[in-house]
Amino acid sequence: MSRLLVLYGTTDGQTAKIARAVAATWRGRGAEVEVVQAGTEGKDPRPEEYDGIVVAASIHVGGYQRAVRSWVRRHAAALTEKPAAFLSVCLGVLQQDAKVRADLDRIMTRFFTETGWTPTMSKMVAGALLYSRYGWLRRWVMRRIARKAGMETDPRQDYEFTNWAELEVFAKGFLWTAKLCAPPRPARPPQVAEAII
Repeated sequence: MSRLLVLYGTTDGQTAKIARAVAATWRGRGAEVEVVQAGTEGKDPRPEEYDGIVVAASIHVGGYQRAVRSWVRRHAAALTEKPAAFLSVCLGVLQQDAKVRADLDRIMTRFFTETGWTPTMSKMVAGALLYSRYGWLRRWVMRRIARKAGMETDPRQDYEFTNWAELEVFAKGFLWTAKLCAPPRPARPPQVAEAII
């Protein structure tokens, strides 16, 4: 059985939901999974204890959550030694604009450079517009971003853009990679029944 970790950072909760969805896909295929929010007091999972790791973080104001950056920086060498993927959660991925895509790629590349981590794979995932959780200024900014992506949204309701089917395909593919790369587990010695004399 594979032992896997999903470590995530979230601002409004959508990345936490994405992390739980990845974990549910793995558990449904028999994996042992731990889901940890970066920066949780008393929780500093060690990559060496897992067969594979997915790190998920969302982009806000041009970068990812500080707790995620710190954890990845501390464990970069160990993360590079095994299957490890990065999920970048953002709304910008919805925009069909080469400049926006280049900006998102630059943010992700800067994260890898600053932390010293080269993941096995990375993927951009659309997040959500959770207007009900925003103050007036952020609601205005997020609505403007949505308009640039060609979406007219009503700030009185929330919108979810995560493609769950695509995320499940990613999770299954990563699980297969982790199983393929996992070191063989030592065989348990056969149990010998004691003879009754």
